[in-house]
Amino acid sequence: MSGAVAAPEPRQGREWTRGQVGTLTLILAETSFFCIFIVAYLFYIGKSLSGPYPHEVLTRPWLATVLLLSSSGTIVWAVRDLERGRLSSSLSWLFATILLGGAFLGFTAFEWYELIVHHGLTLSTNLFGTTYFSLVGFHAAHVTIGLLLMILILVLGVLGHVKPAHAARVELLSWYWHFVDVVWIAVFTVVYVVGY
Repeated sequence: MSGAVAAPEPRQGREWTRGQVGTLTLILAETSFFCIFIVAYLFYIGKSLSGPYPHEVLTRPWLATVLLLSSSGTIVWAVRDLERGRLSSSLSWLFATILLGGAFLGFTAFEWYELIVHHGLTLSTNLFGTTYFSLVGFHAAHVTIGLLLMILILVLGVLGHVKPAHAARVELLSWYWHFVDVVWIAVFTVVYVVGY
């Protein structure tokens, strides 16, 4: 018995893949960047010496918010249908996600046009403009990246290069997209509720 080595206990649960660890690491790193922008926005609320001020020029983007948050549901269905081998249905849900995300970006672009052209608010106007465009712009950039990746998957799917075996990879993209949606909840709360 003195020379016997105990067999290792079998691992319980599922092991994380490199892709999952990498995606979570990316999300954590991006979370830290967003936290910096959010803290800066909160710190500088009400410290602009000249207008325009948030309550004068911002309107709450309820419809844009509903569209973006709905896209979290459509991407879940896209991944589920891909896992089940329903490629055309999966691509339809992915296309719906792209449309919802694109519409959100359209609303953001319209808001920026109104702020810049009709209210004269830019990055250099005042502290509000600097922090607003930095925070909302950083989020819009992340939405754009997610949309470009989904468009790439959609094109590859239409060309027949996306198979059920790729569902785990598409799911990683859905994690990123859910992250973008959760960040928008924080941005919406800070910019359009707390800072209003």
